[in-house]
Amino acid sequence: MSGNGFTHFDDSGNAVMVDVSAKETTSRSATAKGEISVGAEVMAAVRDRTAAKGDVLGVARIAGISAAKRTAELIPLCHLLNFDKCAVDFSLDTDDVESNIIEARCTVKLSGKTGAEMEALTGVSVALLTVYDMCKAIDKTMVIGNIRLCEKSGGRSGHFVGKPN
Repeated sequence: MSGNGFTHFDDSGNAVMVDVSAKETTSRSATAKGEISVGAEVMAAVRDRTAAKGDVLGVARIAGISAAKRTAELIPLCHLLNFDKCAVDFSLDTDDVESNIIEARCTVKLSGKTGAEMEALTGVSVALLTVYDMCKAIDKTMVIGNIRLCEKSGGRSGHFVGKPN
């Protein structure tokens, strides 16, 4: 870490990739969640797999996994990581017809010297964007939000559990 307290800046304020060469390889995992609020028509199309573009959650799952694997291409100072596992799962909250929520959850596991958090967050974000893309012909008022790191383990900072919503 530089003298300014930020790991991605040197003492002169220049952006740098963190040097992880001296770190030990450890098992790491991270889980992120996010949600998209949809209308009843979108929820029915997703639940019943009747959306014109096909299986919304199946496509969003693949998109989320693909995005997580490509995080280093999207976020300039992230390290390229080899995953042991990446999973994207969804849950549908249909209890309240006024606020239908589709929750996405991405978990990344790896053995490495850094990371998993940004990859899990990227996976969730792209999975939710894919749901929006596949359903926007039905309803453009969907709202994506509450994207957050829920839990991470491994590395120097240890175990982290986020606040429940």
